[in-house]
Amino acid sequence: MPLGLRVPTGRGRWVASLEEEGSLGHVPRVGAVAGKPGAGPVTGPRVTVSFPAPGGEPAPSSLRVSKACLQNVFSVLLILIYLLLMAVAGFLVYQTITDFQEKLRHPVMSVSYKEVDRYDAPGIALYPGQARLLSCQHHYEVVPPLRDPARVDTVNCTTQRINYTDPFSNQTLKSALIVRGPREVKKRELVFLQFSLSGGGEDFSAIDYLLFSSYQSFLQSPDRGRFMQACESASSSWKFSGGFRTWVKMSLVETKEEDGRQAMEFRQETSVVNYVDQRPVAERGTQLFFVVFEWKDPFIQKVQDIITANPWNTIALLCGAFLALFKAAEFAKLSVKWMIKIRKRHLKRRGQATNHIS
Repeated sequence: MPLGLRVPTGRGRWVASLEEEGSLGHVPRVGAVAGKPGAGPVTGPRVTVSFPAPGGEPAPSSLRVSKACLQNVFSVLLILIYLLLMAVAGFLVYQTITDFQEKLRHPVMSVSYKEVDRYDAPGIALYPGQARLLSCQHHYEVVPPLRDPARVDTVNCTTQRINYTDPFSNQTLKSALIVRGPREVKKRELVFLQFSLSGGGEDFSAIDYLLFSSYQSFLQSPDRGRFMQACESASSSWKFSGGFRTWVKMSLVETKEEDGRQAMEFRQETSVVNYVDQRPVAERGTQLFFVVFEWKDPFIQKVQDIITANPWNTIALLCGAFLALFKAAEFAKLSVKWMIKIRKRHLKRRGQATNHIS
């Protein structure tokens, strides 16, 4: 029965084979000399040894081991890269959700302007107290020179007088003079009012006023007293002093509340000019008040809070991030399976080589 041992080491290889007597012939015994008497043929196993040729190629098994190692290394690197991508995608998802919640909690103020040809006539509520209305006139662009400022002059304005209870003190009755304001902003329409206050032992004197958006709404209100209480509660009041001409330039701001309601608010710029009193000294005890109301420009400012977070963009970004997470996890799973398969194949080949040797 032949016994053989083969170990591959390259294209050339050595083979040591032991074969029993009678299979491959005879070999001389050790110590027998050919040609001497008594030296006969010696039977026994014959050993055949072959060596690789010089310059043979490297062993294929070492090549296979090197390739397997490189493949394992690259697989580990790919898994690490995809784990890093998964971490980045997870951070991106977290950051997107955080930014969306932050934008929901803090909306951004949006300001736009709407040009109009004319305004609705605003309401001007004046609280003259003891002062008397001398004149109320509509002019365009300029105020004509005063002829006799201390005398009662023409009153060609639409006015209403109303008494109502102070909304901040139920025991106080207030008297207001409601004047229809200017409309023609392009023609620079203005309303000029003049008051006089005689006597009075006060150190300072002024007349209060407030503005509301629509004089027509006041006329159409079934309860004008309650209407004025609501206007006074929601609006700020201003003053103009005696001995000066106060020029009020109005602008309208429309604000959208959180509940969807529209609120109108007046903003104003005032300039004060000293009145040169040329009356006789005896008449200067009567203090004069001058005030002019005019629109500043034909633009209504619209202010509203807008949410810059777009839910569709957020959803699309989250879908992309989750898809990247899913693909990265799937690739990592396949890479691990492939590494296990390569490892099993390598172990199988190693076991086969060991079996050949044994």
